[in-house]
Amino acid sequence: MLIRTGRDGFQHPLASEITPPAVYESRRRLMRLWAAGAAGAALAGWAQREALGQQAPRPGKLAPLPAATSQIPGAVTMEKVTDYQDATSYNNFYEFGTDKSDPAAQAHRLVTRPWSVEVDGLVRKPARFGIEDLLALAPQEERVYRLRCVEGWSMVIPWVGYSLSRLIDRVEPLGSAKYVEFVTQADPKTMPGLRSSVLEWPYVEGLRLDEARHPLTLLAFGMYGEVLPNQNGAPLRLVVPWKYGFKSGKSLVRIRFTETEPRTAWHKAAPAEYGFYSNVNPAVDHPRWSQATERRIGEGGLFAKRRKTLMFNGYEAQVGQLYAGMDLRKQF
Repeated sequence: MLIRTGRDGFQHPLASEITPPAVYESRRRLMRLWAAGAAGAALAGWAQREALGQQAPRPGKLAPLPAATSQIPGAVTMEKVTDYQDATSYNNFYEFGTDKSDPAAQAHRLVTRPWSVEVDGLVRKPARFGIEDLLALAPQEERVYRLRCVEGWSMVIPWVGYSLSRLIDRVEPLGSAKYVEFVTQADPKTMPGLRSSVLEWPYVEGLRLDEARHPLTLLAFGMYGEVLPNQNGAPLRLVVPWKYGFKSGKSLVRIRFTETEPRTAWHKAAPAEYGFYSNVNPAVDHPRWSQATERRIGEGGLFAKRRKTLMFNGYEAQVGQLYAGMDLRKQF
């Protein structure tokens, strides 16, 4: 639910702080769909669409999350979807360990209900949103992205979510807001990786406001027709498909609008290696490896033929205008 914030003591809520009827009714319809089993019918339709050689729905048998095919240009690809087992067992989620298998082994400790996200900073309508209210802000849409991480490996994942811009419009950023900061969960009781000093906790990422508003920047609640597995960032994560994977913060607890560039986790840890923008760019190598090629997870293992890395991960036509006039070798 939507919880009032920023006041001491009891006051009657302002009209702007009350959940609108449309959101309330949308949430009720969603709950009725789940209760009546209509979600199964929605997923059956999704299965028919995926019959063209792509992954069938609900492979993990988690709670179903109804979705429809996204109409956003560039959001859907007909590339073969990564196998669910690969997508949920080969992960970077350092809060649960630095080995790729650690998140799947450790993330069952994460408690995802109840869950809320604080949205504040330079906005007219700061608020704390319950996860159900965030789900109800927009119709559920299925979008397929090629998600890449900094090591040069990639996956194709059918995400369930909607454009972050819907939430941004709801809180009404001030004219002075230029950036958006994303803060993730940091609970030592459930996240053994926090004992490591490899990064500064909590994990923080950031985008320019125009990047955050782009339709392809996604608030994701699910994947493969189900809610997110814990190791993939449950219950809510960011997906920025034209950037390296570490820009897409998992298990979000705060979204803050700022005037200055956020100090992000990897940039603080190694500024010469990880820039603020971190756009997928085959012409900019990591100091310790080339990023001109990549390995698609599930295609033959370590010795499989590597693919050429595409500028902006193949989304240059959609997002290239965001960086017009910038030197992307220096502002990497």
